[in-house]
Amino acid sequence: MDAIKMPTEAESALLESFSRLKAVARAAPYPSAETRRAWLAALERLMQENRQALVDAVSRDFGHRSDVETRLAELFPSLEGARHARRHLRNWMKPRRRSVSIWFQPASASVIPQPLGVVGVVVPWNYPLFLSFGPVAAALAAGNRVMVKMSEYTPATGELLQTLARQYFGDDLLTVVNGDADLAQAFTRLPFDHLLFTGSTAVGRHVMRAAAENLTPVTLELGGKSPALVARGANLKRAAEAIVAGKMLNAGQTCVAPDYLLVNAKDCEALLDEIRAAAKRMYPTLAGNPDCSAIVNQRHYNRLQGWLDAARQAGARIESLNPDGEAAADSRKLPLTLVQDCPDDCELMREEIFGPILPVVSYDKFDEALAYINARPRPLALYLFDDDALRIERVLKETVSGGVSVNDTLLHVVQENLPFGGVGPSGMGHYHGREGFLTFSKLKPVFRQSRLAGTWMTRPPYGRLVEWMLKLMLRR
Repeated sequence: MDAIKMPTEAESALLESFSRLKAVARAAPYPSAETRRAWLAALERLMQENRQALVDAVSRDFGHRSDVETRLAELFPSLEGARHARRHLRNWMKPRRRSVSIWFQPASASVIPQPLGVVGVVVPWNYPLFLSFGPVAAALAAGNRVMVKMSEYTPATGELLQTLARQYFGDDLLTVVNGDADLAQAFTRLPFDHLLFTGSTAVGRHVMRAAAENLTPVTLELGGKSPALVARGANLKRAAEAIVAGKMLNAGQTCVAPDYLLVNAKDCEALLDEIRAAAKRMYPTLAGNPDCSAIVNQRHYNRLQGWLDAARQAGARIESLNPDGEAAADSRKLPLTLVQDCPDDCELMREEIFGPILPVVSYDKFDEALAYINARPRPLALYLFDDDALRIERVLKETVSGGVSVNDTLLHVVQENLPFGGVGPSGMGHYHGREGFLTFSKLKPVFRQSRLAGTWMTRPPYGRLVEWMLKLMLRR
């Protein structure tokens, strides 16, 4: 007989925290708007009053993370999300009237958003603040209690958030847990009322399997290879600057970073010249540059170097945009690296890169570019650089992706009135803004019968009256 695996101390504590939050949610299943607004205000205070500590913790976890990037790409959108939810909460919570068929009037119908209960959030290492605070704000706005599992790759940030969550929220509203992959698996096996996971497609499959055991609904924010498509006639300087900025933010460790470049063969060299110039302007130095973030750990640094070596051996042309020729291996910093003529079977062309490496693919006709995108798994983001309205419309209608930015990169993600989410291999479900509130709510349909209802005419024993009514009903 197989030995029964006993839960570890950490797993027991995890279950205890979950049970406590579940009991609190049952005792107060529908927090008022005032209560939820107070929760969101506390989340804002947590971020505002601990800004530098949060920035420093993330930088320690990365070896070096640009403090400007952390404030710009993590704290700012997190605060905007919490403020947006607080401003719009009363409107989101209102019951919505729905029409009733003529056959059932004068009854009335409505939809009431109801809190689900306890929401689980699994946070990746690349944006540990934004990808925890964002889902937390949406879940709190919807009236839920929340458990957050931080990545083991960001221990300093995880420890700080665990302390701050207890300080600002106690133990009955928001719980942050830290631990290894085994604890993460135990976390996803808990019977949450909804589970949001952000991470790789491969791990997302495991998360979905674990959640299925409890029929837990999931939102999966995954990744994939997001193309940057530059059409003929596009402003190449503008495109180059946006692509470099989007690719180099957080050293390319962004799920919506432009993963590869699609450019018309006639514009290819001119665009690459603009990219070289933009990279030199933005990142004139590397190792000691406070604006240049590091690769999160040695394992991921070695992975990127290995993929570059494999592409080089396969015949790819590799160009490192390192103006001063610095040796930055000790700081785990990589310059923007262009890769041309890379075979399709190389990892750089098959896997999400998650680093400052940009494969370049040229096309002759625009239809070929669209076919190239559509022949691959649906990406989390698509970036189109074009001023031709008809071509833009074609791309929007003929490709499927999680989101699109036209003539820029990344910015569709931080629009609170736009849903954020993937499609197919890049994920399922949405959050941000009202979509986040709806994701973590049950839209409860309510039918209210009138005292003047005529439904008695359709009840047994059936006779001539119901036959006459059915003739009318089925004829319409």
